[in-house]
Amino acid sequence: MSLSDLGTAVRWLREHTDPATAGLPAGGPRSTGRRVRGLRREELAELAGVSADYIRRLEQGRRHPSAGVVTAIARALRVGRADYERLCALAGYAAVDGQVPREAGAAAIRLLERFDDTPAFLTDAAWNVIAVNGAWLALGGGTATGTARDWNVAWRTFCNARGEIDRTEEHQAGFRAVLAARLRDTSLRYPADASLAELVDDLRNTSRSFDTLWRTPKTVSAYENRAVFRHPDGGDIALDGTLLGVPGDDLMAVVLTAAPDSADAARLGEVVRASGGPAVVRVGQTGPG
Repeated sequence: MSLSDLGTAVRWLREHTDPATAGLPAGGPRSTGRRVRGLRREELAELAGVSADYIRRLEQGRRHPSAGVVTAIARALRVGRADYERLCALAGYAAVDGQVPREAGAAAIRLLERFDDTPAFLTDAAWNVIAVNGAWLALGGGTATGTARDWNVAWRTFCNARGEIDRTEEHQAGFRAVLAARLRDTSLRYPADASLAELVDDLRNTSRSFDTLWRTPKTVSAYENRAVFRHPDGGDIALDGTLLGVPGDDLMAVVLTAAPDSADAARLGEVVRASGGPAVVRVGQTGPG
């Protein structure tokens, strides 16, 4: 398959998508006086979180979209499972179905063990924390007990924020955009996961900011975020978060690092050395809710 095949498919779907089906207001300025069938490029671009020029070049076979952009376009067009799988195949990606995998393999656990002096944790594709390392526990980021919702990063961020973690307004906005975008991608890849759907519904009903991001998603190309952790013993530690994919298990690893030779790095080292906790703790839970 060539990129021109993908572009042709996107254009056909765009031109055959009822504006009302895509969520555009019936009778509004976007849906009256139309000279083209279906959605305009500008409308699809706005719904998918990309530029109209990007859509034009994509339809001309001059863009190779990421898996996230394919997901955003499929969501914007409200396509069914078959069309979504076809778009993924044309773009060179595999569509996924069934339940969100919630088991960490031996290799993923070893990854946490190797970061023995660096806070890190594993989540599944629905943002459930499934394992943490000792450095994360030493940081005061959580313990091995609590309800399932306490261990869902999206829920804690949008609905029950931790007082010991602080971000600037800019970093908070970026972090929330990443959480919502990843959940949208996951919900499209795992449409049969009832507990995932329940989590998304609860988030939308509980958090206005999440619902806004869900309805008008932002395209997120990379994840880097800074947060300030207030350790229980006193003192703040500023850390930069990096998101790593674990493709074989469809997991994500969040790794938190301090700037080299900084006061934050020295403070983090003191906290981790004083903890004496386990290398890795698996978090017990039954689902993303």
